[in-house]
Amino acid sequence: MKLGVFVVSAALLASCTTAQIEPIPGSITYGGQPRTKLTKSPIGSKFVHTFHDQQGNYWSETYQLLPDRSLKIISRRRTDDFTLNEHGGL
Repeated sequence: MKLGVFVVSAALLASCTTAQIEPIPGSITYGGQPRTKLTKSPIGSKFVHTFHDQQGNYWSETYQLLPDRSLKIISRRRTDDFTLNEHGGL
């Protein structure tokens, strides 16, 4: 009985993990991590990158700096223009 509860609990916990956001054309990490590393930025720091795609959609992505100095996209949203990022402007 305890083993069954453990298996069910593990399955539920695994299903709660968030899916990784994959880069799209225009993302900083599209085609791999950037060659230069952010050596002066603190680990865990976040920043916003805005861009538009070939279809005319504007995107705002938030990145986080990981301990190995790579970047991870933690959120992405489509906006009407560049002024609608999380900071209220560029």
